[in-house]
Amino acid sequence: MTIPGAGERPGRQSPFSLRHLALCFGLIAAVVCGAGLTVRALAAEAADHPVSALFTGAALFVTAAAVLRRRHRLMRAVAASAPAAAAPCPMPVYDPIPAYESMSPDEFEEAVAELCRRDGCSDVGVTGGAGDLGADVVATAPDGRRVVIQCKRYSPDHKVGSQDLQRFGGTCFAVHGAHTATVVTTSDFTQPGAEYAAQCGIGCFGAEELAAWAAGTGPSPWDAQR
Repeated sequence: MTIPGAGERPGRQSPFSLRHLALCFGLIAAVVCGAGLTVRALAAEAADHPVSALFTGAALFVTAAAVLRRRHRLMRAVAASAPAAAAPCPMPVYDPIPAYESMSPDEFEEAVAELCRRDGCSDVGVTGGAGDLGADVVATAPDGRRVVIQCKRYSPDHKVGSQDLQRFGGTCFAVHGAHTATVVTTSDFTQPGAEYAAQCGIGCFGAEELAAWAAGTGPSPWDAQR
């Protein structure tokens, strides 16, 4: 429960109030009106008593200057007492794409399988390991095609080469009966490897394609091969 005034020191008054402000502006208005009347009186008196009119004018000038200084101090007090605008709280930034390159090979295969499930594949299985014959993830696409994926969790400076593609190309269609076959990697492909994949109809999903697929801004491996 919040108690009004809690945290304030009793008896402490604010250096500024609306009452003071109203009084100040009322004083200024009175001085301006008085100054107008005085000027008229001085103009009439100057013809007969120029020295007296000069001293009266000087006194009026000093009074007006004092009032202006008072107004300036009051406006500074208003600015100082106004609560400072709170700085906007920065919105937290979340990265929706997992750090695939920091995963183990087994974790990466499971992550790719989960992307397949997310995008509507059925019968998703992770078959990676000894004797997988190049098929790490197998699934059935929403349109019924058989999807075969080989996962390469490589560092950025370790690209997937033509030998990797040749081993996968020798089994993905003949052994696993793939309708769409793709190598998905956290790295990239060498030029000879990419050329071999294009000749054999194997999809190449490098780090950029994987990130777009995970973020939902790019196609899935099976959609990219329509």
